[in-house]
Amino acid sequence: MEREKIVQTAGRDVLGSFAPDFARYNDDVLFGEVWNDMTLDLKTKSIIVISVFMGRGLCDDSLKYHLLTAKKNGITKDEISAIVTHAAFYAGWPMAWAVFNMAKEIWNDDSPACDDKERFQKEVFLPIGEKNPYGKYFTGQSYLAQVSLEQVPAFNVTFEPGCRNFWHIHHAKSGGGQMLICIGGRGWYQEEGKEAVELTPGKVVNIPVGVKHWHGAASDSWMSHLAFEIPAEDGTTEWCEPVSDKLYGELK
Repeated sequence: MEREKIVQTAGRDVLGSFAPDFARYNDDVLFGEVWNDMTLDLKTKSIIVISVFMGRGLCDDSLKYHLLTAKKNGITKDEISAIVTHAAFYAGWPMAWAVFNMAKEIWNDDSPACDDKERFQKEVFLPIGEKNPYGKYFTGQSYLAQVSLEQVPAFNVTFEPGCRNFWHIHHAKSGGGQMLICIGGRGWYQEEGKEAVELTPGKVVNIPVGVKHWHGAASDSWMSHLAFEIPAEDGTTEWCEPVSDKLYGELK
């Protein structure tokens, strides 16, 4: 899954004229290549850097920068507490006290840690949008973002864990139907009388008119999919009953 490229200029801003090679290594290699490498996620990289800094007894502005970056990369207050506590047994108790004093200023009650929606937004390349105005046809919370109304209307629909829409049917005199492309997380699509299909990034589902179906997130994951409305003559959507907890609960 694509993520925003990290661009660093601190080396050139501070040392560009004094140590141009070091500045280039810092900006272009360390951040431009190593931090942008996709083998490890950004959250894991932040945990590694904080642990190494603690192990080497480094507790200055550079660590503060990485603590701020860790929060941006999705590390919660509870997680940073657990990370520093665990590292204290290897890096030393005084070092942990120093890091906690710094972390308290970053993960404070007046500046809440990145919530689940913000963390999931980092995983998908399109905006999640606002609460879905069609929420009355959903079990749980969903969000809607308009992507395009030109040529083929397209929307990004995002479901919180456990959220799914009601059974529904797309009708049209001619044309019509819908196409879904999962762009993040994990979820389900099911047609009446058929087994549910797992939705993961890149999965494409073509929904013809007249087919009763539902789609939504897995119980333990957020999920976003693009919804393309196929041009139709007299196109309508018939909303039916909610997906039962029993049926949904059988999906793993």
